[in-house]
Amino acid sequence: MSETRRVAIITGAARGIGAATAQRLAQDGHPVAVLDVDEAAVNATAEAVIAQGGQALAVTADVSDAAAVEAAVERVVDKLGAPSILVNNAGITRDNLLFKMSEDDWDAVLTVHLRGSFLMTRAAQRHMVDAGWGRIVNLSSTSALGNRGQANYSAAKAGMQGFTKSLALELGRFGITANCIAPGFISSEMTKATAKRLGVPWEKYEQDRVSAIPVLRAGQTEDIAHAVSFFVDERSGFISGQVLYVAGGPRG
Repeated sequence: MSETRRVAIITGAARGIGAATAQRLAQDGHPVAVLDVDEAAVNATAEAVIAQGGQALAVTADVSDAAAVEAAVERVVDKLGAPSILVNNAGITRDNLLFKMSEDDWDAVLTVHLRGSFLMTRAAQRHMVDAGWGRIVNLSSTSALGNRGQANYSAAKAGMQGFTKSLALELGRFGITANCIAPGFISSEMTKATAKRLGVPWEKYEQDRVSAIPVLRAGQTEDIAHAVSFFVDERSGFISGQVLYVAGGPRG
């Protein structure tokens, strides 16, 4: 458990990596604000954290809406205190081959990932600057290296890496670090939805992906949550602007 209580905001926390990260940071002793556009699911995440003895606040907001983001962060400040940890995890997929991809599918993915992370970071960083301490963790993906049928998602996830490095350069003088985690294949609702969209049984889809992973297993949401816990720890203050591939083997 962390020696210092830090208020954390986790976006996209209704399920999957976001929900697992909320659980882990709560176990570390941090009050967590779990934010998502899905009100029922994010309430369930908060309730699960509380049931395990943690402190949690559910916040419903669209991260791509500037006014909603400002209101959400102010609600966190009012209910939990000023945030000094931000995990930008919110994201969506709209997979398709380039010649089939609509402008709306392109815009939706870039908007949630990049605009959402920009708005959340802009709103939260002022509190970190005031405190002289902060941790920002952005979620990228191995898809940032390119992935067939994901031109929009790959572009967004590559953008998250450049965004992270820029934040590290700008905010370091205020005691704020910014780092990026790029998950590989993670067993989650999102990957199960991908298998379904492709018409491939989950067991076969998972087996095919695992066969190419050096450690010969699928990643779990907890694997990513553990990496987030490391980056937001007091002891990681000399690490900033880095991209950590959590993918069961070397990438990048």
